[in-house]
Formats: sequence, C-alpha cells, structure tokens
Amino acid sequence: MLGALEGSAPDPNDPATKNCTPPPAKDYTRFLLTDGLKGARIGIPRAFYYDAVTPPGEEKPRGGLHEDQQKVMAEAIAILRQQGAIIVDPADIPSVISKDAENNLLKWNTCSGLENAKGKDDSCSIVFKYGMKRDFNKWLASLGPSAPVKTLTELRNFNLAHTAAGSIKFGQSQLDNADEIDLDADRARYQADRAKDLKLAGAEGIDAALKQNKLDALLFPGATGASIAAKPGYPTVIVPFGRVANAPDVPFPETFEAKPSPFAVSFTGTACSEPRLLELAYAFEQATKRRVPPFSVP
Repeated sequence: MLGALEGSAPDPNDPATKNCTPPPAKDYTRFLLTDGLKGARIGIPRAFYYDAVTPPGEEKPRGGLHEDQQKVMAEAIAILRQQGAIIVDPADIPSVISKDAENNLLKWNTCSGLENAKGKDDSCSIVFKYGMKRDFNKWLASLGPSAPVKTLTELRNFNLAHTAAGSIKFGQSQLDNADEIDLDADRARYQADRAKDLKLAGAEGIDAALKQNKLDALLFPGATGASIAAKPGYPTVIVPFGRVANAPDVPFPETFEAKPSPFAVSFTGTACSEPRLLELAYAFEQATKRRVPPFSVP
C-alpha cells in the first residue's frame, strides 16, 4: 500500500515528496523481516510520554501514563528485548526536558480553538491555521468556477447559513481562526513559527534524541508521539498491541458499559526512515500478533 500511495513520480505541488528516495520498484515488502529487531537500538522517551514532568514555569506536572497503560508498555519493552533489541531507557527528547521555557516543546503548542484566536496566540504556533487558509483557498481555486464556494470565508458563511441542517454541529472555531489570518501580513510570523516547530520537534527533538543515543527509532505509547513527529513530517508506524480500561476524564454514564480501549505502540524515526521502521514494526507485529478485530454491533 505504501508503495502504491507514493505514486509513479514526486507530486509537483508538494516539494516534500522529493525528499526521500523510494526503494527499487517502490517495493517496501522487502523490509518485512521477522528478525528486524535483532540488534536494533530503540529509545524510550520517558519524560512526558511515559512519566509526567513539570514544564519550566509551571507548578503541575503534565503527561505520563495511567497504570494499565504503563503495564502494556512495560510488556512491549520486555518483548522487544526478547526479540534482540537493545533498549536505551531513558532516551528523553532534549526539547521536552529543557529548563529554558523558550526552548521547551511543552511550552510551545499548536494554536487551536477559541482560546488561540488572533490576539491570543502569542505563545503558540500559527503554522496550522496559516497553512489551513493558504492551502484551502488554493484548493478551492483549483476546482474552477463551478465550485459552490470559492474561499474559506464563503465556506464559513455557508455553514452559518445552514446551521439548522447541522452544518456545524461541532462548531467551526478552527476555520474561524484560520480565516482571521492575513497571508501577507502574517507571513513573517508564520515563517518564524515554522522554524521554531522544526527546531523543537526535529533538530532539538526527535533528531537529537536519536543522534545522542545512536537509535534506530523511538518507542511511543499509543499515538502520543503523533504531534511531535508531524511537525517535521517524520514517519511513524503504529502496531496494535494491548487494551486498557476505557475511562475518559469525563466519565461515561453509569449505565454505559464501556469495552476496553485499544492501546498500540508506535515506532518513530527521522526523515525517510520508513524502511527501517517497517522492519522494526513488522518484527514486533509477528512476534506478538495482538491485533483483535473490532467489536461487532449486535
């Protein structure tokens, strides 16, 4: 599937598709090796992702795993060792444990929601909302004159005019935030925020943790590493593994009998590391085979 999704040539509208050289014939199946974990160096980013930490200038700790999640990850790490992997624990991400608030990833979130509207976004990255307006308007323009809406503003107004039909059942704060962006006046801020995202998530984040510990990959619990990997565009392969109690912060009604929630493990690497990650993930999957089909509805 990955080979097919890559296409026959890089996308002329997406420069990032030129960054990595695919394998011959775009055949990734050659990396599906059952002994792929032997000798692999896998790091455990304990701080925040496994154990709660208190960011600089704050009083309360953030992150960490619940007890049942901790048990799942402890078992996964034990299996990795059994399969010949070298576990580096901890292999903390430098930008996550930095004592300097300006260079601490936990102090630099993505602007999102009403609380990060224009004028309230000084301490978060505007990259997401800037890119949403820029790219959504560009995509709408590509649809031609017959498109029912031609700008993000027109889409927002359409949604407001059709609220009775359920057009914005969950609100549209992300669209509102993006549409406040001035693509010309806010370009310098976008470029600065993009550079900081790449520094904290990439150079001083995942890349630094990998380099300092000579790692093949980092092992994140569930999808907790998705945010940091997404900023520099680094790959992650998630493998189904365990199940944990389905207990959200806002509890379910007493009459609702919640089934256990899936809890996977994620192998994350640097740019263009898909082949190595597939080796690691496939070997782990074949050694465990924990995937359980979804519950069927009676």
